[in-house]
Amino acid sequence: MAWGSHTATAFATFLILCPTSFGLGILFSLFPYDYPILWNAATCPPEAYVMLETHLKFLHASPLIIPRILHAVIATGLLGFFIKLYRPSESNMLFDGASLVLYMTGVIIYLANIVKGMRVITSGVYDRELVEGELAVGVRGVEAGAEDFLGRDDSLKVMAASNTILALVLVGVLVLQAGQWYAERKEGQEVESQRAKKDKIANGDSKGEEKSRHKSPNSKKKV
Repeated sequence: MAWGSHTATAFATFLILCPTSFGLGILFSLFPYDYPILWNAATCPPEAYVMLETHLKFLHASPLIIPRILHAVIATGLLGFFIKLYRPSESNMLFDGASLVLYMTGVIIYLANIVKGMRVITSGVYDRELVEGELAVGVRGVEAGAEDFLGRDDSLKVMAASNTILALVLVGVLVLQAGQWYAERKEGQEVESQRAKKDKIANGDSKGEEKSRHKSPNSKKKV
């Protein structure tokens, strides 16, 4: 039973690590576009904004199979969390609970910032808002042409910043999972150490009983 539980936990951890690493790989492929805009804005050439905008439009126009695969990978990670948090132990509640919070934070960033940002960038209309797939002028009573809207460059900077924040969140998930593995490994070593000490003490007691048994006939003869 314990072996089966350990196998299920290891498989669930595998289901969590693979989607997290997959997402980090996607974000790393976007880093060459994000770096000059976000981290080198002072000397960033205008072509960098054009390249990022073109790349995001290309990603958003990809076939439906691409986002479906991505969403299936995200759901796989959630499945791994649900498996590990089913009848959770104290370690699961601490590490997996915190990992799930970070994972859901990443999902919210993806839906609220990245998906919406890609829709705006694809539309090419940066002073308007996309509402249910249609362009609607103004946001909550703000008149069209007001300065409250983000321009093209600022929208691309928000996309780059969202990618960076999402990468940090996913790294946090990996760190927590690694911390859980280390904590369980140290706990297992302590249990084995305690078991070895008990076995040593038990073996010492049994040897002492055997010696006393061997000595008892000789003592009777001397008497």
